[in-house]
Amino acid sequence: MPIFHTNNLDFYYETHGEGAPLVLLHGLGSSTLDWEKQVGFFSKQFQTISIDMRGHGKSDKPPGPYSVSQFASDTAKLLQFLSLPPAHVAGISMGGMVAFQLALDAPELLKSITIINSGPELVLRTFPERMAFFQRRLIVRYMGMARMARLLAKILLPEPHQKTLQRALIQRWAKNDKRAYLAALDAIIGWSVADRISNIKCPTLVIAADMDYTPISFKEAYIAKMPKAKLAIIRNSRHLSPVDQPQQLNDALMEFLSGI
Repeated sequence: MPIFHTNNLDFYYETHGEGAPLVLLHGLGSSTLDWEKQVGFFSKQFQTISIDMRGHGKSDKPPGPYSVSQFASDTAKLLQFLSLPPAHVAGISMGGMVAFQLALDAPELLKSITIINSGPELVLRTFPERMAFFQRRLIVRYMGMARMARLLAKILLPEPHQKTLQRALIQRWAKNDKRAYLAALDAIIGWSVADRISNIKCPTLVIAADMDYTPISFKEAYIAKMPKAKLAIIRNSRHLSPVDQPQQLNDALMEFLSGI
């Protein structure tokens, strides 16, 4: 099992294939398993690297607080440890936030970024947004990760043909360490680099599911502030596009990477 040690923590990571490096960053409460339908596809042409971020999967789960800057720093140190040339980085949800942070904190390590169903900030501005966050914390704290997983599975994978995907999500999410999950949740709430994204110079692809939590217009608004960003829309998809529409996502990302 490949382990990378930094900041007194052990991090699990995987590498597959050969070629230009493509780094895959998972979402909140997930792991390298987020990318099982991408690794086989992209490792034929790229060296794919995925990491379990602190508090997730097989990596260490230290006490909080966590921060998006920490997640980005951990990832940067892995890239330096592997002595990689500038890498393509793709991240979903929380992983997209880490990709934004990396592009600003360590641009020399990156060749491009792909942001999947995410944005440059997660600031709770309305009462419904604050209530949704508060309810999630309550469910996790008092009912546990398995209960949260069952609720999310019904929201994110509601189609009759997605029952197998539902069961896999529930099984994986139920294994999360509750304290580490809450620390990661707290890390992303209130985070923002929205006022700095015009400084990101590397090519950027924003992939937006047509039924994601945030509307396509949200992505269009921040893309307009970035000098080298473009949009790809995934149809009939919710938040977990790498899982519910893997072929559409793989095709969009491959087209983008092939053009760089």
